[in-house]
Amino acid sequence: MHKGINIQNISDYKINLLDLNRKEIELFLASLGAKKFVTEQLMKWIYNYNCSNFDLMSNLKKDMRKKISEKSYVFASDFTEEKVSYDGTIKWITSIDKQKIETIYIPEKKRATLCVSSQIGCSLKCTFCATGQQGFNRNLKVSEIISQIWQANKKLKEKNNNIITNIVFMGMGEPLLNLNNVISAIKIILDKNGFGLSKRRITLSTSGIVPALDKLSKKIDVSLAISLHAPNDFIRNSIMPINKKYNIQSFLNSVSQYLKGSHANRGGVTVEYVMLSGINDSNKNAEELANILKKIPSKINLIPWNFFKNANFVCSSNNRINIFANILRKKGFNTTIRKNRGQDINAACGQLTGEIINRIKN
Repeated sequence: MHKGINIQNISDYKINLLDLNRKEIELFLASLGAKKFVTEQLMKWIYNYNCSNFDLMSNLKKDMRKKISEKSYVFASDFTEEKVSYDGTIKWITSIDKQKIETIYIPEKKRATLCVSSQIGCSLKCTFCATGQQGFNRNLKVSEIISQIWQANKKLKEKNNNIITNIVFMGMGEPLLNLNNVISAIKIILDKNGFGLSKRRITLSTSGIVPALDKLSKKIDVSLAISLHAPNDFIRNSIMPINKKYNIQSFLNSVSQYLKGSHANRGGVTVEYVMLSGINDSNKNAEELANILKKIPSKINLIPWNFFKNANFVCSSNNRINIFANILRKKGFNTTIRKNRGQDINAACGQLTGEIINRIKN
């Protein structure tokens, strides 16, 4: 059970049900004398119908609704701002404890992806990422992660937009540094009476917190993306400080072990590689990247770097990115170049800043 929720001692406070996965809701309802099927009824109201009012949950007995309302509530942090890009991308901002987090909706013809945040800020300080330059405040609670999806569903229904088909943990923060809450949130996303998505439609992106990735492989199975961004330790150390603690080889060893036990990653891990002019984009770098990945089933996603204020990088030219991609393709790698979405509203990869006050020093 994730930190902060103690089902055995609920007499003194009310629980936000968005903090609980199915097993925890079962325990909570059992403490109120409810039968197991009430869990399914309650979750359907909360997640299928976006209902937060117990009085409207008509197939729950009145006395049970009263008991539930005395001990719990359903609260999803609301979006306080909305920005819409010319390409249809939507950025929603949530204010939490005077801080701000960002959630991005990316509609396409055959899918609609929601990019969610897992922390307020980020402690990893990757030099090419705006979030990493904002500092770090705290981990998001399960309910704060789930609220992003809950509110997005509600907004999309109001707008008659495409429903969410995919969820990616690629927003603000490093998901594996909030492991317990992220796992509990994923369980709700996977649950047929929660958001009901397939494990192949949930992608968790990590910069390489090796011990947490090893734990994740024993807890849950979802699609994995790795923020690699360099073909050797020298370059990665200079742009991603986490590499000094968990170098490329240890990271890839952990990824390899994860893939061995995964059914969600049949096409291999997605390797995210931001293209930085003169830093990691040479022909030699492409050859190096192919070499370190030769034993790992993978799909390589090249990401044109997105500008943010006070950054000292330049994006590789389109020609350089194409040459880099073709070297990898000739080596047999499935290689794509990411189409940047939402740049005009600062919603593209690496541009999420939110607003972090009261930073925790590392």
